[in-house]
Amino acid sequence: MSLPRRLVLASASPRRSDLLRMLGLRFETRPANLDETPRPGEPAPDLAVRLARDKALAVDAAPGPSLILAADTLVVLDGEVLNKPADRDEAARFLARLAGRTHEVMTGFAVRTHPEETLVTDLAVSRVTFAPMSRDEIAWYAHSGEGLDKAGAYALQGKGAIFVTSVEGSYTNVIGLPMERLYPHLRRHGLLAISPSRS
Repeated sequence: MSLPRRLVLASASPRRSDLLRMLGLRFETRPANLDETPRPGEPAPDLAVRLARDKALAVDAAPGPSLILAADTLVVLDGEVLNKPADRDEAARFLARLAGRTHEVMTGFAVRTHPEETLVTDLAVSRVTFAPMSRDEIAWYAHSGEGLDKAGAYALQGKGAIFVTSVEGSYTNVIGLPMERLYPHLRRHGLLAISPSRS
């Protein structure tokens, strides 16, 4: 009988951990420490996939058969990547730019198997539209601190949801991991077995 495959999340993101726990998955967290500087002229989709791949390769696998999952999420407006804000003032500037407009959220993810050392990457893109925001609303949300550790300076799963009028594409992608794209990989490797219920 073969050993069950263990899941390793190469990310310190609490949101990604929450999404995996939502499915009842057990996993280890081993954040990857990488230089995430874009290469000159590197398009955002290529950057997201490259960083996810590099993170998956950078962490050590768990003992025995394992699956290493890594991801990188970018908020992109007018072709520019809005990273995690340095402080509340930069968060307010980001929000002022996002207000009343539609931007893209891109998550590249990589799935690496051990000991086989196969590697598969994928990319999900969602379009998020913000309502217009007043200066007081921007200041209130920026100074709440909720978006300080998040790309684009907002959290769809938190207070930031009150300013989002629509999401086209994957909702969980905007949170940090496109679960509907990840699901086939989890199932294929035996980490998420779904069988008919028995009455």
